[in-house]
Amino acid sequence: MKWKKYMRFTKSEKMEIIKLIDGSNISANRTLKELGIPSSTFYKWYKKYLQKGMDGLTTNKRSQNRVWNKIPQQERNRVVDIALEKEALTCRELAWHITDTEKRYISESSVYRILRERGLITAPHHIVLSAANEFKRKTTHVNEMWQTDFSYFRITGWGNYYMSSVMDDYSRFLIVGDLLSTMKADDARATIDKAILCSGISENQMPNLLSDNGSCYIAQEFRAYLKLKGIHQINGAPCHPQTQGKIERYHRTIKNVVLLENYYSPEELQRAITKFVHYYNYERNHESLDNMTPADVYFGRAEKVRRKREKIKRETMFKRKEDYFKQKLILEKQKLEVTLN
Repeated sequence: MKWKKYMRFTKSEKMEIIKLIDGSNISANRTLKELGIPSSTFYKWYKKYLQKGMDGLTTNKRSQNRVWNKIPQQERNRVVDIALEKEALTCRELAWHITDTEKRYISESSVYRILRERGLITAPHHIVLSAANEFKRKTTHVNEMWQTDFSYFRITGWGNYYMSSVMDDYSRFLIVGDLLSTMKADDARATIDKAILCSGISENQMPNLLSDNGSCYIAQEFRAYLKLKGIHQINGAPCHPQTQGKIERYHRTIKNVVLLENYYSPEELQRAITKFVHYYNYERNHESLDNMTPADVYFGRAEKVRRKREKIKRETMFKRKEDYFKQKLILEKQKLEVTLN
């Protein structure tokens, strides 16, 4: 996307963003990413600000003349209504939710501005950092490598239970997310067996398996099991480029949502986990996947979704321009009638 075609920030908004970046303890790139602003755009603003002060932040005349692309009030009101219905969604997620469900394209920055104008959003004072370390050699297709890990949950009256997960590295699709009472080598083996069954991969297509150095993953019987299955194991290490950051980030994400409630039985918690896994796989647009869902990528639908979104975007821009010139023609006719009368 060519951001500068669609982004519209006022002089005061640009100044506010510059102050936010200057005063933030978080890296500029992370803050800009959360705001949906390309770093190249921000640094152009900043350079003009250093050269000309506030006057350098004035929008150029060409942008001001593109009034046909102004979002109609009805659509702006609809954005606000959806934002109030979907309070948990970020501006980025709202933009793609509206595009996919309403069949009307709107940019992330437009959603941000509309909500800011209504007082429904403020600039973030902190950004939750994602794992910085990742594989130097990226995976290129699904089921090339899986990440696996355990994470614990505490259930009132039951103690600790453990979620055993397997994620496809390329698509971030959660293949398995089961709640278990123990965290042993047999549990890890059962999780991989279930992942193999759910994914439907054949014996000669076994993925690499990335895990940490937990006792269950380095146990001799687990290593023997993987060797028998033809699965090559990779053990990551803390602060190492081969850390299993994607699945660790997923576990933080699910805990932030699921642990908002209290659970009094393993079955109750498992239902909550299953519900979230479905949302994560099939509904949540992931920024690192070009705002596709993990399921779109895992099942090969990403290109189809991308083409559909591009079509919606073209149709929205065409309709917006058409409506503008129709209204302009009506106004010119009315002025002519007044003049003739």
